[in-house]
Amino acid sequence: MSEARIYIYKRYERFWHWSQALLIIVMMISGFEVHGSYALLGFKTAVQVHTFAAWALVTLWVFTVFWHFTIGEWRQYIPTLKNIDAMIRYYVIGIFKDAPHPFRKTVVKKHNPLQRLAYLVLLAVIMPTIWISGLLYLFYAQWPLLGLDHWLGLEMVALIHTIAAFMITAFFFIHVYLTTTGHTVFAHIKAMITGWEEVDAPHGASGASNQTGTRH
Repeated sequence: MSEARIYIYKRYERFWHWSQALLIIVMMISGFEVHGSYALLGFKTAVQVHTFAAWALVTLWVFTVFWHFTIGEWRQYIPTLKNIDAMIRYYVIGIFKDAPHPFRKTVVKKHNPLQRLAYLVLLAVIMPTIWISGLLYLFYAQWPLLGLDHWLGLEMVALIHTIAAFMITAFFFIHVYLTTTGHTVFAHIKAMITGWEEVDAPHGASGASNQTGTRH
């Protein structure tokens, strides 16, 4: 099957993707040191770095949410169960047999059904859990003013925050692994750097570059 080259990832999309990845890596390294898993930066410095990265990520998310709703990219994350069984079979069996990918990316459909469900869990469950628990942990001294000290425990909040951190870490490494499952090992990574993705062309289409998509 011939391939088409489409401009699929906009400039801001690539910026927030790599900025978010960098901040999450910084938060993982500093966060697990705060947790006591190892000594690298020193506890005080690790706390400062972790806190700074957390606020930077919150700021990035505010701008990114605004961007998604402004240009309509939020529709990319609407979950669907259509062809979900084909995607599961592909990742469980087909990918190891060099089977054709059951999903073809387009400018208006960048994520396959399995990715959409994964992002739904991330955005609706994991991220809110880590943000809420992190803010409660950070503002522990203010608990008495809000009456939270009567029904919350610091150890419980820390445990919930740590569990969410492990979930994000798992999501991060699974995401990195899946970036290697394109036409070549680095095809998806290259696409997120340049914005151009090589996809299977529809029947009857040539392999010439497709300028579809606006550079925002």
